[in-house]
Amino acid sequence: MSVSNPNNRRRFANPDSLSDWLKPRLPSDSFASWGVKPGTKNVHNLWLEISQGETSLADSTPPIRTVNVVTVKIIGKNNRVLIESHQELSDGTVRSRHRPLSEKMKPDESPDSAVLRAIREELGSIAGGEVRIVPGSYREKVEERCSASYPSLPARYVLYSVDAIVDGLPDDDFVTEEGEEYGDSEDKKVADQAVTVRKHFWKWVSPDSVEL
Repeated sequence: MSVSNPNNRRRFANPDSLSDWLKPRLPSDSFASWGVKPGTKNVHNLWLEISQGETSLADSTPPIRTVNVVTVKIIGKNNRVLIESHQELSDGTVRSRHRPLSEKMKPDESPDSAVLRAIREELGSIAGGEVRIVPGSYREKVEERCSASYPSLPARYVLYSVDAIVDGLPDDDFVTEEGEEYGDSEDKKVADQAVTVRKHFWKWVSPDSVEL
């Protein structure tokens, strides 16, 4: 993996220009699977992430996607932990998750603000109670691996983890529906072609089964 300049972050006028730039830099069969292979996203998703500042691409071979992510370990009764078992996507496919609530951070967003937004967006009105962040629970680490959403695209995840208590959540497994994931996007035509999350499926598990 050769990096010409890790600080050179690419911007693209539209999804087509992003696609043209990516094609010679990624294995053709992997790139062709984006948005086709169950659980993956497409180039429209990546373009929206870049245009909204949630993701950056280094001008490298292959390109490296950098994302800041907040992960919220919600603690319930008997110290059980809430995880998202799977998601139902807009194309009808199901994506396995088995991880605590997580969300890409917005540009210049603090971890505290990202935590509250993530809970509001993914748990919706079912999380109408008070949200309390556990003091001293912040953790930060960096992981580098290929992105599950974009096959063969290397990714660098800057992970901010925190423990929280959210009042009013159901004691049993439950499902939430997400609103328009790109509802605030100026380019509605691009957003309409992106693969979005329709439903989140949540379950309570023992803390020993959760890895952050």
